Amino acid sequence: MGSTRLYAKARVLGHKRGKRNSRPNTSLIQIEGVSNPKEAEFYLGKRLAYIYRAKREIAGSKVRVIWGRVTRPHGNSGVVRSKFTSNLPPQAFGASIRVVSAQT
Repeated sequence: MGSTRLYAKARVLGHKRGKRNSRPNTSLIQIEGVSNPKEAEFYLGKRLAYIYRAKREIAGSKVRVIWGRVTRPHGNSGVVRSKFTSNLPPQAFGASIRVVSAQT
């Protein structure tokens, strides 16, 4: 039997911003298969995991996670706003993240 993933895939678009100012405390996320604000409402409050590899090992692992939460929709194309425990670094722009639906 194949494995079933307990998360939806998403992509980091960047920080919330105006024409000149960037607001790094809020990140814009495009969730796979979501194309309008109505569909995005299902994901409000869901947890996000940005998983990345670091050079130095901590507790026997080089894998690290920055946790966040979907806060509200953004625009009319299914993009959502999110806040992370620590702001996402610019290296995360374009990276894939996980939207964790189930508490395991």
